[in-house]
Amino acid sequence: MSTYSYQPILEATRGEAIESVHYGAFAIVDFTGKTLAALGDPHTTTFLRSSAKPFQAIPFIEHEGPLKLGFSQREVAIMCASHTGTDDHFDVLKSMQTAASVDQDDLLCGVHAAIDVPTREKMEATGAEPTPNRHNCSGKHTGMLAFAQMMNWPLADYINPQHPMQTEILQTFSEMCAVEIEDIALGMDGCSAPVFGIPLWNAAYGYARICDPRELTSNRATACRSITQAMTSHPDMVSGPGKFDTRLMAATNGRIISKGGADGYQQIGILPDGLHPGSPGIGIAIKISDGDARGRVRPAVVLEILRQLDAISVDELASLTEFGPNFPVKNWRQIVVGEAYPIFSI
Repeated sequence: MSTYSYQPILEATRGEAIESVHYGAFAIVDFTGKTLAALGDPHTTTFLRSSAKPFQAIPFIEHEGPLKLGFSQREVAIMCASHTGTDDHFDVLKSMQTAASVDQDDLLCGVHAAIDVPTREKMEATGAEPTPNRHNCSGKHTGMLAFAQMMNWPLADYINPQHPMQTEILQTFSEMCAVEIEDIALGMDGCSAPVFGIPLWNAAYGYARICDPRELTSNRATACRSITQAMTSHPDMVSGPGKFDTRLMAATNGRIISKGGADGYQQIGILPDGLHPGSPGIGIAIKISDGDARGRVRPAVVLEILRQLDAISVDELASLTEFGPNFPVKNWRQIVVGEAYPIFSI
């Protein structure tokens, strides 16, 4: 990795001195493939992690899976989600699994405690054990199981990269992001499903095309519009109460899709007319090189990018100030000891 791959993107102070600097890279691309801005090397290859979920849902929708199984927009949204495991999320997943004739025990994502704090505390207080439907990737996995069941493909190894469903997902991802299959880095995600590594530019281009699919085939364009409509109409399904993806999509009233990934990855899509009347669909792919373990850097960077693009209003930005662009650095007593702020221009 060259020193040019990542550049300073956010500083944090303590007192009057700069204490730390986070490095990152991003690419901003429209649906025609025009590069609008970049920081660092836009051709840096990195894994999308959960930001790939909207791409992974496309083939199932192209095969009319939601229509055949009677899935609602909420259920399409949770297939693209890293949800927080609330009871509402659990109930939506259970409904999907009933319709698809699968069970949460069929999920191969693993088990972890609910991310949503009130839900987790309630479960701990009552002695309720977490199950696969509380896992943040269980919406994607439920969609994959439903797809396999519908196509009469094996269920037991649905996450195997050689499974016919996974090969179709990979082909679709390749086409959407304009990367040859042999040039896609393949790995295993935290939820055990295949995960893809491609240049930031191509990931941004793919999100721009999801948001503005006018040059795609009719079937694929319909699938992409189904995804963006579901995510923007039901942002609570995509993440959860108080979380950045949910809050940003709710605040921007259907103009933006937002999907974070693990280890410092974030994707944003701006729908047509989102900047001004006649503006094209735009994709933004962001990677924070240190992984952004506390999850504070990506939201601040996203909001600063949107601010500089004039893609977010003053009032919308004001409703999201807890996320940035600037935010206070506090100690354990909640005393403000410094400030963090983005340090790039586009």
